[in-house]
Amino acid sequence: MTDAASILLVEDDAEIGDLISRYLGANQFDVSVVMDGVAMNAALARRRFDMVILDLNLPGEDGLSICRRLRAEKNLPIIIVTAQSDDVDKIIGLEMGADDYVAKPFNPRELLARIKSVLRRSNAADGASAGEKMQIYRFSGWIVNISAREAIAPSGTKVAMTGAEFDLLHALCEHPNRVLTRDQLISLTHGPTTGPFERSIDTLISRLRQKLEVDAKSPKLIQTVRSEGYMLSSQVNRS
Repeated sequence: MTDAASILLVEDDAEIGDLISRYLGANQFDVSVVMDGVAMNAALARRRFDMVILDLNLPGEDGLSICRRLRAEKNLPIIIVTAQSDDVDKIIGLEMGADDYVAKPFNPRELLARIKSVLRRSNAADGASAGEKMQIYRFSGWIVNISAREAIAPSGTKVAMTGAEFDLLHALCEHPNRVLTRDQLISLTHGPTTGPFERSIDTLISRLRQKLEVDAKSPKLIQTVRSEGYMLSSQVNRS
C-alpha cells in the first residue's frame, strides 16, 4: 500500500464527508468526496482511484445498487458505510461484492484500520509485480489464481466471483479436506471481526456451490459437516 493511495468517498452528509476527508488526509491519503452516484460516475471517469468508500443511504441511486454496479464494472475495493442497526444491508452489501463495512457512528481509527486492511489484501492480489511468483491452486479440474483473483472452470471458462466469494474460496483452498467452522472462515477472510459475517458465510457458501458444483443441491466439492462447518473435499495442488 502506498502512502498516497487515492480514495473516493461517496457520502451525502457534508459534515461527515468533511470529517472523514480531513482525518484520512492527515493520514496521508488522497481523498475526493462526492455526494451521490452521478457525481461518483463523473469522478471515476476523470481519474483512477484505489478504493471507494460508499454510504448506503444516498439520494437518487441507493448505495446497494451502486455497489452491485461497481463490482460488475470495476475491480475496485469497496468499503460500505451503514447505520448501526442495518444488518440486512451489511449482509447484502457484502454479498454484492463489498470488501468490508463500517457501521455509523464509527471511530475514524476503525475506518482507517479497515482501509489499510482492505488495501493490503487488494495490493497482494494485484501485485504479481517485480517477479513475484503467482500463487495457483488446482483441484478437480479447477484453477484458482490468487494473484490474478481468477477462477477457471474445468471447461476453461473464467467464472466471475465477488470479492467475498473469492476470498472464501481462497480460504477453503488453503485448508483442503479440513473442516472449517464459520468463525474460522470469518477470521481467514475478514480478520477477527464481529457483525453479520457469520450469517453471510452460509449464503456465500451457497453462492460458491452454484458456481463450482455440477449439482449445487447435491454438492461434492464443498461439503457441509453438520454442527461443525464446511470443508473443501478435494485434493488441492499448489504452485
